[in-house]
Amino acid sequence: MLSSFLLAALSATASATNLFVSSYSGNVTTLSLTETNGTVSLNSSFASSDCGPNPSWLTLDANRGLLFCLNEGLTAPNGSLSSFTVNPDGSLTHVQNQTTISGPVSGVIYGNPAGRRAIALAHYTGSSVTSHLLDGNGQFHLGESFTYNLSQPGPDADRQDAPHPHEAILDPTGQYLLVPDLGVDLVRVYGIASNTLKLTELAPLEAPAGTGPRHAAFYNPYNVAGEGATTYFHLATELGGTIISYSVTYVPNGGGLTFTQVAEINTLWLFNHDRINAPAGVLISPDNRFLLVSNRNSTLFSLPNPDSSNSTQIPADSITTFELQKDGSLVFVQLWPSGGLYPRQFSINPSGTLLAVGNQLSANVALLSRDPGTGLIGEPLARIPLDGNITCVVFDQQGAGSA
Repeated sequence: MLSSFLLAALSATASATNLFVSSYSGNVTTLSLTETNGTVSLNSSFASSDCGPNPSWLTLDANRGLLFCLNEGLTAPNGSLSSFTVNPDGSLTHVQNQTTISGPVSGVIYGNPAGRRAIALAHYTGSSVTSHLLDGNGQFHLGESFTYNLSQPGPDADRQDAPHPHEAILDPTGQYLLVPDLGVDLVRVYGIASNTLKLTELAPLEAPAGTGPRHAAFYNPYNVAGEGATTYFHLATELGGTIISYSVTYVPNGGGLTFTQVAEINTLWLFNHDRINAPAGVLISPDNRFLLVSNRNSTLFSLPNPDSSNSTQIPADSITTFELQKDGSLVFVQLWPSGGLYPRQFSINPSGTLLAVGNQLSANVALLSRDPGTGLIGEPLARIPLDGNITCVVFDQQGAGSA
């Protein structure tokens, strides 16, 4: 049975709710979410190959009805950035495609919400950060780029053979762009010029050697953002399997950020230390109370196979939920199956009642129920297989998301 809060949320939103999904197959797919008599379903309603051949990330500009898609270009010397307008029925109209440095895997829009804006991209294989100025109506052009070199491999020679920027995120004030770099154990920090949106590289956060920073999230425990506000930074390290928490101090006059470690969790204890875990996505719930992290390579669960009439099981990785503490520490709440293997990225709806997980190696999207009061995730409400490795899934509403 669906809980009353979930039924209310679905009845209020399901008729108009879509999810956008990218996959290495080359498609960006729209999934329609519907509910009938307590049964939730996901159905493919539209697909576009205009971002391909290897879509890796989606950035939704819900207020303007735009969707930006990054193509990683796994089999090409370059990547690309595409834009779409989102139509009322969830279909997408392609606007522009532009070649980029290879390997874009994450993008974030920054600037004045009512004025000049840009989208910044983190390029994993291209060892670069680029920004593209947004000209309106989905049009854009290249602003500037930063490319990095590495004199010698890091402690993990296979994964740290070069700089590998893996995410682009903003601090809560919008003054700084941060880029976790898995290849060099840094979180790069850029100041943003408010008038031109030009980026200035500032002193980075140095993560422990060999940990491989991947994704992160800022946390203001009192829901107040500002240079003097209490601010924390929770960093997931892919190679170290850790969640490292830092208090953040703003340097005066736009001088950057300083970080002081306040806590660290080694996620291997969740799996009795007998598995390899590679944390991927990091997300803070819309009510600002919980931190969710996806776990890969640490298969712990078996789930009924939805495509089988018998009792066969499919393996599943997991999502961990922690309760955020006002001192920057984390308290374990739950370890729960993600609905498939290798949950590369996941998103949560604005009410916090639904979690959409892109399980990369299972090639499926799993829709999980969630109790916003307790933070507990429940059984899958729906799962849908799609072609290719799933790389990103976002709700068509303005909500939270991570990859």
